[in-house]
Amino acid sequence: MLQYIKDKQLLIRRVFLILIDVCAICLSSGLALLIRFDFNYKSIELRYLDSIWEYMPINIVTVLLTYYFFKLYHSLWIYAGISELEKIVVASLSASIVQFVGMNILGLPIPRSYYFMYAAFLVFFTIASRFTYRLLRMKLRKRGIETTGENVMIIGAGEAANMIIKELLNSTHIHKTVKCIIDDAEDKAGRYIHGIRVVGNRNTILDNVERFNIDEIIIAMPSVSRKVISEIVSICKETGCKLNILPGIYQLVNGEVSTAQLRSVDVEDLLGRDPISVDLDSIMSYVKGKVVLVTGGGGSIGSELCRQIASHKPKQLIIVDIYENNAYDIQQELQRRYPDLDLVTLIASVRNTMRMDKIFDEYRPNIVYHAAAHKHVPLMEDSPNEAVKNNVFGTLKTVQASDRYGVEKFVLISTDKAVNPTNIMGATKRICEMIIQAYNKCSKTDYVAVRFGNVLGSNGSVIPLFKKQIEAGGPVTVTHPDIIRYFMTIPEAVSLVLQAGAYAKGGEIFILDMGEPVKILDLAKNLIRLSGYVPGEDIEIKFMGLRAGEKLFEELLLEEEGLMETQNSKIHIGQPINFDEEKFYLQLEELYHACTEESDYIREMVSDIVGTYIYKSELKEEVAATTYESDH
Repeated sequence: MLQYIKDKQLLIRRVFLILIDVCAICLSSGLALLIRFDFNYKSIELRYLDSIWEYMPINIVTVLLTYYFFKLYHSLWIYAGISELEKIVVASLSASIVQFVGMNILGLPIPRSYYFMYAAFLVFFTIASRFTYRLLRMKLRKRGIETTGENVMIIGAGEAANMIIKELLNSTHIHKTVKCIIDDAEDKAGRYIHGIRVVGNRNTILDNVERFNIDEIIIAMPSVSRKVISEIVSICKETGCKLNILPGIYQLVNGEVSTAQLRSVDVEDLLGRDPISVDLDSIMSYVKGKVVLVTGGGGSIGSELCRQIASHKPKQLIIVDIYENNAYDIQQELQRRYPDLDLVTLIASVRNTMRMDKIFDEYRPNIVYHAAAHKHVPLMEDSPNEAVKNNVFGTLKTVQASDRYGVEKFVLISTDKAVNPTNIMGATKRICEMIIQAYNKCSKTDYVAVRFGNVLGSNGSVIPLFKKQIEAGGPVTVTHPDIIRYFMTIPEAVSLVLQAGAYAKGGEIFILDMGEPVKILDLAKNLIRLSGYVPGEDIEIKFMGLRAGEKLFEELLLEEEGLMETQNSKIHIGQPINFDEEKFYLQLEELYHACTEESDYIREMVSDIVGTYIYKSELKEEVAATTYESDH
């Protein structure tokens, strides 16, 4: 029934257009002759009038057939543009030539100038009929939107803005009115795009938001640096308007710029730096044709490792994870995106020696990325034995299996919290680094670690927590007003991990350059503003105090470690720190028995291994001693 109604409406529109075209043909013929005789109808020779009316039926049929051939009855004229205009001109001129030939064959007398004027009028009336329809539809829609829709400001007066404005003007589903454009280029000031004026530069954003009663700001500058975007966003967030941004220049190259590519401005836009780009294609040949195993493959870092590895044609990709829901999600995604990928997804604990040996024996991986770990600092403070079991001995058993079954390269995902740790999670990761350095000396496998800070949007990270708190109406909880952290996006971190794997020769601790640290309080305020609220007024910020094991700032380098450069300026190598390996192995054995027996002294034992680890009781004593000295 619905299709019948649509077909009927289409038929009515085509009949309507045909009737208009018939009128246009008659009008063009009459006006062409009238102009030839200076608008004096009485002076027109009767034989010329007879010629026009005698040929009129043939003319109407030939014009309509020509228009049908050029699909002028098939176009959606509400979206008419340059290509439709070209079709009209070519179709009208073709029909005029046919008329010229036909009248001469039939020997019908007519002034020569008639043909030129007839063609001009036919083009004009055909264009007018089509574009008047479009204009009326747009005017009626604009009137409705102006009373019910949102007012939009667009920042950037380039091709991206042109295409976004065009889509907003044409769309029947988006109820937004573009009121003004902002651009820093002086030569664009006062100019217009689709009738919308460029009203000034970034310094006028706040004034023009108030002047035009703006509800939403769209940043349409896909080719500018992240630093410029950050500066623009810093101004826009003061307006309280909804912010959207066009992601990147590749959309322009691919011709994909549209409202569908707009996304909300996220906290990544406020980091004030360009994203780190790595040419993985040039360095990922080392995974091509290899069997690659990723532990913790369903987690934030592990799953992104799997995505990027899968795109570089490994012989086989093996995902190992203890949590079946995450493993299932990444399995389904990779099967959908890479149907030819030899993918194996296994549920297993890295703490289970026999299970890991069975996996390594059966699949014989060439490369192992070890991302499986307990990473949540406060939770591990409450369950220190579990942190040791999973992080230390899960890593040890995976390292040993790699040695036994001839793995070529083993890459450990470490953390900046391993440097001068004040929490058990960081201390266990430092032991993991020591394990890979010790085993690298006695194994044919190349063991390396990659150390980096916080990743935006990872499971358990601060950004998703802030977003949930804002959605709930607050408060947003920050541990300390001065706490700072290094941040990197998940794809950035993983691409650098993969590149570090290419550089690995064995025994290195690769340290990723995380840029400048970010104040968590500023992050919280910016995220609140980006959500359309005012910090401290609409959404409260509450300081909770440092949690157990938490530091005000994280470090990426131990004092004893020097930095060596690599080919990538964002990746450095920390010099290995010498330690008594024989004693280390004995300490590991004692630590294993202690954690499996749920010892209450696990922190003291970890501290004996990691001399820079200051745990809770020691920290209190140190603070008390400092306070005593300052008082005396």
